[in-house]
Amino acid sequence: MRSSLSGLTTRGRCLTAAGLAAALCAVILNERDLLRIAVFVIVLPLLVAVLTARARIRIAARRQLLPSRISIGASGQVQLDVSRRGRVPTGVLTLEDGVAPALGTRPRFVVHRLPHRGGVALRYQVQPSIRGIHSLGPLRLTITDPFGLAEFHRELAAHSQLTVVPRVVPLTRTPAGAGLGTGYAGDLRTRSGQGEDDVIVRPYRHGDDLRKVHWRSTARRDEVMVRLEERPWRGGSTVLLDHRAAAHRGEGPAASLEWAISFAASICLHLRKQGHEVRLVSETGQILTEHSGGAGVAVDEEILDTLAALQANHQRDVVCGRELTDGQELIAILGTVSAEAVRELNQHRPRGVRCLAVLLDTPGWQRPAGAQPSAQTRQSAELLTGSGWTVVTAGPRSAMPQVWAELCQTSAARSGPGQHNPGQHNPGQRLPHQGGVTG
Repeated sequence: MRSSLSGLTTRGRCLTAAGLAAALCAVILNERDLLRIAVFVIVLPLLVAVLTARARIRIAARRQLLPSRISIGASGQVQLDVSRRGRVPTGVLTLEDGVAPALGTRPRFVVHRLPHRGGVALRYQVQPSIRGIHSLGPLRLTITDPFGLAEFHRELAAHSQLTVVPRVVPLTRTPAGAGLGTGYAGDLRTRSGQGEDDVIVRPYRHGDDLRKVHWRSTARRDEVMVRLEERPWRGGSTVLLDHRAAAHRGEGPAASLEWAISFAASICLHLRKQGHEVRLVSETGQILTEHSGGAGVAVDEEILDTLAALQANHQRDVVCGRELTDGQELIAILGTVSAEAVRELNQHRPRGVRCLAVLLDTPGWQRPAGAQPSAQTRQSAELLTGSGWTVVTAGPRSAMPQVWAELCQTSAARSGPGQHNPGQHNPGQRLPHQGGVTG
């Protein structure tokens, strides 16, 4: 009874107070007719409050997401199934579902009469503008009687999660020899460990482990040489996604980070469609997803779900701490990188394997259209290219299929016959005497 009385509206409370005042006057004046009216005025709000409270308890709702996973810009539907149990009639129902601002406006429904059997199905659309795991709910019910004397609130349905995956654009072509283990990369792993004459060495770099120094080659060349790591070759590609907050510019769906995540999703699904093994790692070397080749809807959805939930990393610079790949070809999507970051990437990238990079001109996300790449972006591109990387620069208005086609074309040109590529050797040239950086 106490909870029922708590639902009285201002009108109901005023009517009850008027009934009590009328009853008091009737007792003082000894007016029985006035007392009957006072009793009716007092009982009416109380009776309405009790019936409305019972009707509220017997209402149930269920939320369905159609579908539960959509991409940015696509439209999805949410269905609310509202029903009641028992024969107690309901008054006017007002339902309001909680919706994040990124999904659209908050829906509000008014149901004047709820049928006893079957209930009603209410639908509204959501059109997300940014990826992520968004929460819907709770569904709040406000029920009032026809006289407006009582009003009760209740949460009918708890939270539901809507996964908004990044936009995937169709790509064509693949980098020449991508993920096949052919050429220099495959030959390197085939010959490694077959004898002292076949040891692959390179000049010492700052930060290399001194235990890998190859003393015989060091004495012969009068220069400190280190052995390249020997590991079995595994075909496939590793996609590196730089998601540091400090490496990107812009906010919301137009941020450079969102462009990079969408491009990474497109590359992963495109390579998997071609039958390649794909690993997705962060700039710290952390494995985000790892799957074998071959098409599969469940695997593709897992990749998209991982990227949908990915948040910006608040690390200032690239600190790998471990090798970025497991002997696979490396495709890096980089934001703003410093010279120290380039050295860190070179130190932990696979040796003797071609490395490709899409370098985002992140300052361009805050400059007017048509501006040239910044000096820092050009310097970083030169450092990566000088270290043996195949580099393509992308801006905020760069089309992803065009960037990918340019990357494939550039890598094919560098790996073409008659051109020296640090990541590809000449069969007639003896590998142990090669200097420089392999890419």
